[in-house]
Amino acid sequence: MSDPTGKYSITMPRDIAEAAKARSGPSGLSAYVAAAVARQIERDNLNELIQVAEAEHGPVTDEEIQALRDQLQQARQQQTRGGANAA
Repeated sequence: MSDPTGKYSITMPRDIAEAAKARSGPSGLSAYVAAAVARQIERDNLNELIQVAEAEHGPVTDEEIQALRDQLQQARQQQTRGGANAA
């Protein structure tokens, strides 16, 4: 069973509303807007967690970020090679 819904009136720029309508597809504008708001809430929650972590441990350096990006890239390359070898 899905969560209960409510009806709300919102105001947004017309061009954004029209673009959202055009992209909403069969699920409709309400579902599209709800998904966008849910993603924003996730981002806000993540930003709050980052602020707490940085307050406790200090900010993440550019070097640390790059090292993690490099690790992610290597993992993706290994996955791609592993998938090609399995085929």
